[in-house]
Amino acid sequence: MSYDRYVAICHPLHYVLLMDRGKCVKLVASCWIIACTVSILITLSTSTLNFCGSRNINHMFCDIKILTILSCGRKKLFELLTYLETFLLGVCPFILILISYSKIIHNILKIHSMGQRKKTFSTCTSHSIVLLIFYGTLFCMYMRPASETSDKLDLIFSVFYLAVTPTLNPLIYSLRNKDIKEALRKKIVSKICKTHRS
Repeated sequence: MSYDRYVAICHPLHYVLLMDRGKCVKLVASCWIIACTVSILITLSTSTLNFCGSRNINHMFCDIKILTILSCGRKKLFELLTYLETFLLGVCPFILILISYSKIIHNILKIHSMGQRKKTFSTCTSHSIVLLIFYGTLFCMYMRPASETSDKLDLIFSVFYLAVTPTLNPLIYSLRNKDIKEALRKKIVSKICKTHRS
């Protein structure tokens, strides 16, 4: 998404060439391949953990960090793998996104028309807010050392990156559409009129 915004704002005349169907397919395919590979590696390494004591998971789903807390024995290697995964799949993409947004902001500040500048900023602001919520909660969850007392905090962070950001995405991108705004306005007006008639 940030690469799409970068190309659209920084290279608008070359957008069709730079974001052709083949490049989009490659970007999506690479995301799927990386995610599947990492999932397989994490699953295989999880199967080597030994569990002792309680096996009750006080979490929304069977998460890597929760399994680390429940396991006993050789979990240093597993924790190292979690930190490595967070760095490679969290920190590195986040840095690339920040670089692309810094270039976008640099180009937006060059726009002379205040109206165009405001419209372009509003397009990127909503996306960057969702990114900050998503990556912020992920980093807070996975970059902290595992402890048995942080389970409630981890649960809150999980809700943010599993539920809040996916819920915000369609709202942010659909509410920018004029047709949806108009339909929503009509729906709200009709509801208000119905309540006043009753």
